[in-house]
Amino acid sequence: MSAQEIRLDDLTGPEIHALLEEHLRNMRALSPPESVHALDLDALRRPEISFWTLWSEGQLLGCGALKSLGDGHGEIKSMRTAMAHRRKGAARAILVHIVEESRRRGYTRLSLETGPREGFAPAHALYESFGFERCGPFAGYAEDPFSVFMTRAL
Repeated sequence: MSAQEIRLDDLTGPEIHALLEEHLRNMRALSPPESVHALDLDALRRPEISFWTLWSEGQLLGCGALKSLGDGHGEIKSMRTAMAHRRKGAARAILVHIVEESRRRGYTRLSLETGPREGFAPAHALYESFGFERCGPFAGYAEDPFSVFMTRAL
């Protein structure tokens, strides 16, 4: 894969709209509506959220976001790799960026919510490789059989 570029994204491009729609469709296919915690475009534009995209040769490879929860705690949101670019390191590159940005901001904890099913096994493995461990709900989430909560100290 050629050079990759991570960009702070304003969420206006058609490529990111398509990727986020794919993300929402996939989440809705795997979980009941009350258990889908993926954010739509309006929610991702909130001031407490920073959103990045990963590009190579004009192609959108993936995306990820960081939400400030206050008190030195950040939450990873909207991690997604485009289907055509899976298993090529895009998610790892975005996660490295989010962890580094969290440290730069002085966060002491980084958490996330993801799904529990087989379809989420690659995500679980990636997060565990970065030192994330399962935890209980945080930041207003509730126990949910369709959610796995993970966290790590920074």
